[in-house]
Amino acid sequence: MLPMIELGALLLFGVALVALIVAFTAILKAVFWLVLMPFRLVFWALGAILMVPLLLVKVLFGGLMALLAVPFVLLGLLAAAIAMIFGVLIPAIPLIFLAALFWYLVRPEPASLARN
Repeated sequence: MLPMIELGALLLFGVALVALIVAFTAILKAVFWLVLMPFRLVFWALGAILMVPLLLVKVLFGGLMALLAVPFVLLGLLAAAIAMIFGVLIPAIPLIFLAALFWYLVRPEPASLARN
């Protein structure tokens, strides 16, 4: 069985080894990033040049589809508004009839148009 000092030394050695590996991989990543930077810039520029016509076509077709969809959206909004109005008014029909009856009973008599 290992005493505690040896276990601590092994743990410290393991942590130092992991730190050394992480530092080496970070340096290696930075070197690869610097070496491959010109290739990435060239591919980025070519991709941007090749994508511009496709994006213009996408915008054109997207705008055309939006123009075609506007009447259907407006029709759907109109149908939803009508459904909402009927959904509120149909349950209120008895209350509307009671209010009309009350108004009919308490309204003042209209003045006669003919003079006596």
